[in-house]
Amino acid sequence: MDSYDVVVVGAGAAGLNGALALVRSRRSVLVIDSGEPRNAPAGHVHNFLTRDGTPPGEIYAIGRQEVRRYGGRVEQGTVTAIRRDDERFRIDLADGSVTARRVLVATGVRDELPDVAGLAEHWGQDVVHCPYCHGWEVRDRRIGVLATGPMATHQALLFRQLSDRVTMLAHTAMPTAQERERLTARAISIVAGKVTQVEGGPAGLTGVRLADGERVEVDALVVASRPVARVDFLAPLGITPQPVRVGDYVVATAIEADRAGATAVPGVWAAGNVADPMAQVVSAAAAGLMAGAAINGDLVTEETDRAVRAAPVT
Repeated sequence: MDSYDVVVVGAGAAGLNGALALVRSRRSVLVIDSGEPRNAPAGHVHNFLTRDGTPPGEIYAIGRQEVRRYGGRVEQGTVTAIRRDDERFRIDLADGSVTARRVLVATGVRDELPDVAGLAEHWGQDVVHCPYCHGWEVRDRRIGVLATGPMATHQALLFRQLSDRVTMLAHTAMPTAQERERLTARAISIVAGKVTQVEGGPAGLTGVRLADGERVEVDALVVASRPVARVDFLAPLGITPQPVRVGDYVVATAIEADRAGATAVPGVWAAGNVADPMAQVVSAAAAGLMAGAAINGDLVTEETDRAVRAAPVT
């Protein structure tokens, strides 16, 4: 059974940047990558200084090379469980196990999308959720906002900055009187009725169909996905994702961690979308760096304490 200072679960921006900080501190590191990044459907990463417009796969490929350059291992695999094994952690994989002194969880989230026919097929292209990730790419187009929760008006107002042709589709969440006033003030039209079909083809989105048969022409559709932390394998440690709420509405789930990524279980850190569902690639990378540095500092403290205890009494 191979043993490491740190096993990093997840090879997105957070996991790779955490691993990079650790291997540059001469730690033995294994990164386990399931090959399912959240932003795989997206063509490009944005708001990442010096990397704006780069395909996400290209960024991760460069990141893997950088980790390996300093002696780290990056391997394809799926973690099935993590549990205590005396003073270490045992990380069970589909085809074996490894152990580690510390664990960094950076597995990200899975986006739960509204159950509307045709929507998932356009996700990450012309069905989008974030004005900072995709807004420039849909500027000046006919933008529909699928209202499913309390953030719909906020989304519509943000996308109004990018186009003067924004329509609120009151799918399952009709705006309140106050919200309607704000939307109307910004010339955002409101269409009542449940959306049953997203229509389009290889060339892109063309519109949405309502339950009553009405068709609304849109070139892009804004939705609020529900990011769900991918951490079932942490159950043996007693770590479970917690709801992230806006009022009484659950908008996501996440692992609770402090600013440096430390969880309630000593020796386990979390970084990136798994701990902050709203983090973009650049902020996830920064969180991974912070967690990697914290893990190295924790190991240094442990090793120094052990050396002090072992030193001869003078």
